[in-house]
Amino acid sequence: MSILSYGYAVWAPIVWIIAMVVIGVMALIWRSRGQKSYKKGTAQTDVFLSGTKVPSEEQRHVKADNIYWGFFESLKGLYRAMMKPHTGIVNDYLLWLVAILAITILILVLAS
Repeated sequence: MSILSYGYAVWAPIVWIIAMVVIGVMALIWRSRGQKSYKKGTAQTDVFLSGTKVPSEEQRHVKADNIYWGFFESLKGLYRAMMKPHTGIVNDYLLWLVAILAITILILVLAS
């Protein structure tokens, strides 16, 4: 039995290759029918922001602490409690991992 005649309808490499080529040709034809008057590097490529002038990139940049401010503010009590045992030392994190893994295995063994 050859890989090209595998026997299953889902795995038919020749059919899939032909289908991908046909889809690719159709996509290229569709793309070639696009706007011919488009000029790269002109005002056509500027960002449209509801008619207002787009601010500079430094002003548009939103820091991550601003994005998640409400989330962190609402869970501040939980974060304070969780940050106490965290030392930032990898060995401590591995110890926590091994301890939790041991407890999980113990629970699974006792439950079975």
